[in-house]
Amino acid sequence: MTEATSATPAPDALAGVLADAPFARLVATDDGDALAAAALLARALRAVGTPFQVRVSRDPVPDAGDDAVAVTVGADRGPHAIPGAGRPASTDAFATARALGDDPDPVVALAGVVAAGSVPGTDGSGDALEAAERAELVRRRPGVALPTADLADGLAASTLVRTRYSGDPEAARAALAELGLPADLDDDAHRRLASLIAVDVADAEDASARAASAVERALRPYATAEDAAPFETVGGYADALDALAREAPGTGVALALDTDPSDGLRTAALDAWRTHGLAAHRALGAATTGRYDGCFVARVDLAGGGTGGGATDEADETAPDAAGVLPTIARLARDFRSPEPVAVAVDETAGQLAAAATDPIGLGDACRSAAGEVGGEGWGTADRGGIAVGAADGADEADGANGNGSESETDGDITSALAALREAL
Repeated sequence: MTEATSATPAPDALAGVLADAPFARLVATDDGDALAAAALLARALRAVGTPFQVRVSRDPVPDAGDDAVAVTVGADRGPHAIPGAGRPASTDAFATARALGDDPDPVVALAGVVAAGSVPGTDGSGDALEAAERAELVRRRPGVALPTADLADGLAASTLVRTRYSGDPEAARAALAELGLPADLDDDAHRRLASLIAVDVADAEDASARAASAVERALRPYATAEDAAPFETVGGYADALDALAREAPGTGVALALDTDPSDGLRTAALDAWRTHGLAAHRALGAATTGRYDGCFVARVDLAGGGTGGGATDEADETAPDAAGVLPTIARLARDFRSPEPVAVAVDETAGQLAAAATDPIGLGDACRSAAGEVGGEGWGTADRGGIAVGAADGADEADGANGNGSESETDGDITSALAALREAL
């Protein structure tokens, strides 16, 4: 299956289809933008009384069944899709929800925009930002985009940045202690924090040339008003949604759908985000890396304890799920470490790899092609993808009531798949 099989409908046209649907099935790719977009559509469907189902998949296939209408979010497949190509899927979902007659949550839309790697107010998100600012739901301020008020916790687990203390809460606390920040941060304190992060990212020994620009989306965040969102900033919300889409999609769907999440749901979301972020950073820190023509490879061993240094905590008691964490490792490597346009995270023990590209180069199709050469499974979109060999088929999708399935042991050759992918690129 290739990445592009349908034309992108105008929001009004898709809204018209959904308005007449007896039932809607929404299937989203496993990323924060697609998750936010699917939630915006689902909320609008709920508002107009249309039954729906939402699920998350690493390689979504629309399945209407009976008289239902299927919509693919984050990939251009099937007769109805919001592909997120060229601009965040959340912007089109926001417009579609409005066309359905709903008053969509602009903060959810903006979180999706940031998760897509964009900046609120650009790439078609001007309407969402205007709505959020008019309702005083967000306020731009100096500082760093984090989901939690605990700075050390946020900086250690955030996947919007990569610093010397990423993956290590104790090191983050030590760095913050040197700043001597007040308990109640004012704008000046937020500026000092942002300066620390910007310098630490750009001056890191292994930082790539892209690192200085990649960190910008984490700086000068949009803070959320009290009760406007479950997290402190729009960027922190985006970081959490991206992690949840892979680590705990059931929790992610529940969170994004809930207009007033409970403390328990928010805590569960933060726990999943923290576990995910710490595992990704520690694995990248302990990775064996190699540079090839057009490709940067980070070899990790998530099951074998190759999660790097830093403080130990409860997240270390269970080996991280490679299917969920590898895509984040690949993205972090692409944004902050790779001198090449494609970064690949490989876990030979799990028999899986994930790849992320700086530009839409048909990476998903390249992964499918490479996987086919070694009898594995490939998936992805234009700028990210993955390959699994052997019997690692249990972690590809989840719905609003379930989390990621667990992987089976693999006996294929992911190294051969990597070689085939490098050739395909």
